[in-house]
Amino acid sequence: MSFDLERIIESKRVLRQSLAAQPIVDKLRMLDALRARALTLRSATIAGSTIVREKPAHYRSKTP
Repeated sequence: MSFDLERIIESKRVLRQSLAAQPIVDKLRMLDALRARALTLRSATIAGSTIVREKPAHYRSKTP
């Protein structure tokens, strides 16, 4: 897997500009959705229900 850092940085810049250009009402809607998701995750963790655990990905790297 190769990463094109310049492409990633440019993509993030475009996304940030797009989000900044959104009307405040849309930003507040996004915030409400994120808050609802956080509450759902928090309650699942507190209740001791299903906890999702992922194994970390193994990346091949050259070691000196």
